[in-house]
Amino acid sequence: MTPRIRPARPDEAAELTELALRSKAHWGYDAEFLARCRAELTLTPQTVADHPVAVAERDGRPVGLAVLAGDPPDVELAMLFVDPPAIGTGTGRALFDHAAATARSLGARVLWIEADPGAEPFYRHVGATPAGTSVSPSTGRELPRLRYDLHAGRD
Repeated sequence: MTPRIRPARPDEAAELTELALRSKAHWGYDAEFLARCRAELTLTPQTVADHPVAVAERDGRPVGLAVLAGDPPDVELAMLFVDPPAIGTGTGRALFDHAAATARSLGARVLWIEADPGAEPFYRHVGATPAGTSVSPSTGRELPRLRYDLHAGRD
């Protein structure tokens, strides 16, 4: 069953932050690592008000989120997280497709992604291609950077 995708509300920023942290923990990171990531993964009511933030929900509760940042023609998929019990249910794909459609509607031509190494195969599966690496500001580790052409096969 495809989740319902809707805009996030500023009053659920704290709940979405906790979902992002649970999702990050799925990759086996310890509490110390997650604490270093917390600031980077924190959504505030202002973030939700200022950026396109989508929530995937099932049975009326959030099971995933996606956040876009930047300005066209290049937009960044700043966050895409799925609650661990919903991983493998199509939620991530639904959020990615929604984020790509939103970026396209804003006039973007490219969607940039800094991926957790564990999530890189997902992004490659949906069509993103390797585009170098970047350094995580919270952990200092090297992350895969990917590019998703929003207009491939179009014109």
